[in-house]
Amino acid sequence: QVQLVESGGGLVHPGESLRLSCAASGFIFSRFWMNWVRQAPGKGLEWLSLIKGDGTPYYADSVKGRFTISRDNLKNTLYLQMNSLKPEDTAVYYCADLGSGYWGKGTLVTVSS
Repeated sequence: QVQLVESGGGLVHPGESLRLSCAASGFIFSRFWMNWVRQAPGKGLEWLSLIKGDGTPYYADSVKGRFTISRDNLKNTLYLQMNSLKPEDTAVYYCADLGSGYWGKGTLVTVSS
């Protein structure tokens, strides 16, 4: 069955970086457009970034220039490099195939001094 498993979250200080990973299995990963979505405490879901199968990326304005999405189709893995992290980036981060409705369980990122 389809599985999406995020990892790489943790506690960092403002200005630091983290790289999230999402290991995919159970489907032909390279064919699907993959997304990163986050949910901050007490708030709704926020779409962050999309990457097409060919690697073309798209970003929400809130993270453009700080976050970089990428994928390794040979490793069936999606990445999100997050730089210059801010306290308002604190959230649970999910990878998702929005078209098919598959979501991972998320990884928590906390940005705090």
